[in-house]
Amino acid sequence: MKITLATVKSFIRKNEGNLLINVKSSFDGMTDCCEPVSGGFQKAEKDHDCADHSLGIQGAWFVKSSRDYFKPYSDNEFQGIEVSNCCGHFILASPKKNIN
Repeated sequence: MKITLATVKSFIRKNEGNLLINVKSSFDGMTDCCEPVSGGFQKAEKDHDCADHSLGIQGAWFVKSSRDYFKPYSDNEFQGIEVSNCCGHFILASPKKNIN
């Protein structure tokens, strides 16, 4: 299945209140490049300032115009979507559901 921006928007809506973000790198204007960030997964906070490019998620940034790259993400605890572009690299995820 190909992941698109519409897939990401749907994932955000379906996981509202349970969404986590792990920012791996972000653009730094002082060095004019993307710098690594190591904060691990954090609860995704709402961002209303740049909602068009952040989709309302603080720490997320979407370039759009087919310049965002998406791939599925999964580890032992979380599942979601990994996003990379010229402004950075981050993972949007939710906890895996335990099936018992």
